[in-house]
Amino acid sequence: MVFLIGDTHGDLSRIGSVRRRLRGEAHREDSILVLGDFGFVFNGGEKERAALARLGRMRVTFLFVDGNHENFDRLAEYPEEEWNGGSVHRLLPNVLHLMRGQVFRIEGHTYFTMGGAYSPDKPWRTPGRSWWAAEMPSAEEYETARRNLLDHGHKVDFILTHTAPQETTALRGLNDPREAELGCFLDWVQKTTEYSGWYFGHVHRDRVLWRRQTAVFDEVVRITPKPTGK
Repeated sequence: MVFLIGDTHGDLSRIGSVRRRLRGEAHREDSILVLGDFGFVFNGGEKERAALARLGRMRVTFLFVDGNHENFDRLAEYPEEEWNGGSVHRLLPNVLHLMRGQVFRIEGHTYFTMGGAYSPDKPWRTPGRSWWAAEMPSAEEYETARRNLLDHGHKVDFILTHTAPQETTALRGLNDPREAELGCFLDWVQKTTEYSGWYFGHVHRDRVLWRRQTAVFDEVVRITPKPTGK
């Protein structure tokens, strides 16, 4: 089973809370997937390293799409490899960063991933220390996403992002014009791609919206494996 949760920001207590709620449900073959702002690879401090090592000892796989509050320089230092049909950075044997514009097959379902977002708190952050320009996708990443969606006939089971399409954020009064390029790209994904559910983080709230899109933070979304033969 795949359990979706929102932004963790390197807070081990958030992981502990989720695992307590999943006691008896989550097993070694299951995954906890964070919808951006994972944050366990950020400042490189001793406390952070210990927290990441703690994740590595847990009997579950941790997956994450990147958000805007990530140390992209450090993420890029991890080895890139193919996993379940898409490209990942493997931080630890059981901790994987699902890279942008990829399509993964997990427990019979296909997942399109597109991390990134704009940081509204950028003026209070320091470039190279607490903010990185790579928080927004590059032209190459957009092209990778288009190509992979085309290769899959613009049909996937689930879409996982950090931010939401521009039309969705505008509807809720959450849109930021500085994020328009990514938001408009996600509008295009929404209009051209067949999907059963779209889940995103970023807004720190739990809410079912329109067009099968759901904001996720504290609540745990459960995606059961696809039955064999379907």
